[in-house]
Amino acid sequence: MAVKLRLQRFGSKKRPYYRVVATDSRNPRDGRFIEIIGIYQPIENNKLKIDEEKALAWLNKGAQPTDTVKSLFRKVGINEKYVQQKQVRKNE
Repeated sequence: MAVKLRLQRFGSKKRPYYRVVATDSRNPRDGRFIEIIGIYQPIENNKLKIDEEKALAWLNKGAQPTDTVKSLFRKVGINEKYVQQKQVRKNE
């Protein structure tokens, strides 16, 4: 099972908000998911809230983020923490 970290769209027409979820890559965009990791509301001043522990746990398990989610992780600083964890494990 290939797990992806991707956005799930909610909201009305022209007023979207998104959930950042971990899901099987074979599931549809707004379909079944494994776990909610955070939310992203681009209309309301780019409100972004991501649970760092859950995101890092899924990345460590091998989940692949989509390009958009990867850029959101960069904004929050999760990418840098993941790279640092990888280097620490590699040096041990």
